[in-house]
Amino acid sequence: MEKELYDILIIGAGPAGMGAAVYAVRAGLKVAVIDRSPVSGGQILTTYEVDNYLGLPGLSGGELSDKFREHADRLGVKFVTANVQTVEETTKSTEYRVCTDKDIFCAKTIILATGASHSLLHVPGENEFTGMGVSYCATCDGAFFRNKTVAVVGGGDVAVEDAIFLAKICQKIYLIHRRDQLRAVDSLQKTLFSLENIEVIWDSEVKEIYGTDKVSGVRIFDNKSGEQKSLDVDGVFIGVGIIPNTSIFEGIVEMDQNGYIIADETCTTSKKGIFAAGDIRKKQMRQIITAVADGANAVGSVQNFLLDKKV
Repeated sequence: MEKELYDILIIGAGPAGMGAAVYAVRAGLKVAVIDRSPVSGGQILTTYEVDNYLGLPGLSGGELSDKFREHADRLGVKFVTANVQTVEETTKSTEYRVCTDKDIFCAKTIILATGASHSLLHVPGENEFTGMGVSYCATCDGAFFRNKTVAVVGGGDVAVEDAIFLAKICQKIYLIHRRDQLRAVDSLQKTLFSLENIEVIWDSEVKEIYGTDKVSGVRIFDNKSGEQKSLDVDGVFIGVGIIPNTSIFEGIVEMDQNGYIIADETCTTSKKGIFAAGDIRKKQMRQIITAVADGANAVGSVQNFLLDKKV
């Protein structure tokens, strides 16, 4: 039986994927979105408050994601819950095949929008205590540490946002950063330094997370003095960066040494007919608004590609 042929298959249902889906339907293209989770949104589902998305300030990540999905649903976008296993070229030069654990899908073009995942510290105790005091999502797990003492690890936007959020819930927060200055944007830093229950521990790295049945402390190393010390904490929130979810696309499209797909503002990759949008693309800024913009740009590039190929 011949498989249904889509104009576009979008892999990933975060802001980039949903943005692409909306633009694709409005362009009259036949599209489906494949994502491993039945709940669309990607990383923004773990964001407590989104205050920089134009026209919709103050929404939680979940609320903003719901609005994105409602918009796509209203236009009749097809969403498929499945794990993508391979992306392959067919014997026809104008088609690709996406193999999942549920079914096989065929399309003239593909938009990769699988987003990114949290980086790990790779220290003793991290894996052992994940879910028992170690967390990568302050907005998901912060309520479990109400009126307690926690550590936040990192110095970028994610870590500082987590510390600010936890300051409303926890009694004391240690922000542990390996450098002598933060990488977070100025507005976040100003808020952070205004909060009395946050203490920044500079030039330090977490070397171990310990406890018995759950986290009871961390051991940290001072990079300048060479001293080691322990901090009594009830939880550890890790916000040290992200890793692009691109491993299944290795050998298909060109990537940099960090695994980000090389594609310009048109979202065109090294493989004709395959485009990359959102956090997986090598670019200067990774924000919700830039991910959505990538989705729109990718669809524009798909349209040009289909016209050129006359398929």
